[in-house]
Amino acid sequence: MKDDPIAEVLDDLLKLDDILACMVARRDMISVMPTGDGFKLEVNEVWDIIKRAMDDVFGVIRGYSQVGLGEMEFRLQDFEVLFYVFPDTENALVAIIPALANKGLIEVEMENARREILNFMGEAEKSEILTVA
Repeated sequence: MKDDPIAEVLDDLLKLDDILACMVARRDMISVMPTGDGFKLEVNEVWDIIKRAMDDVFGVIRGYSQVGLGEMEFRLQDFEVLFYVFPDTENALVAIIPALANKGLIEVEMENARREILNFMGEAEKSEILTVA
C-alpha cells in the first residue's frame, strides 16, 4: 500500500511527537493505517480497551454524522482519542494522543489531514464515475 495517498497522510501525522497512533476507521473496522511500523508502544499496551471504547463512539457517530457531527473525543487512562468525522459517513480520521498533550497544533494538523483525505476520496469517486461512464 505504498502508493495509497491516504496512508501517506497518516504517515505524515505520525511524524508529530504527540500522535501515538492514527487511522481511518469505522465501527469494528480500520480502513487505512500508516504504512510504517504502526502504533507506538504506549498504545499497543492498552489497545484492546481503547478499541472497545472506540467502537462505542462509532455508534454515536453513526447516529449523528448525517446531521453534522464533525468531531468527538474521549479520554481513557492516559490517552485521548480524537475523531474527525468525514461528512455524511460513519468513517472518521482517528488519532490517539497523550492525555496531557497540547492539542492546538494537533487539531490543526488533524483538520488539514481530514480535508486532504476528503479531497482524495472525491478524486477517487470522480475517477470511478469516469471509468463506469
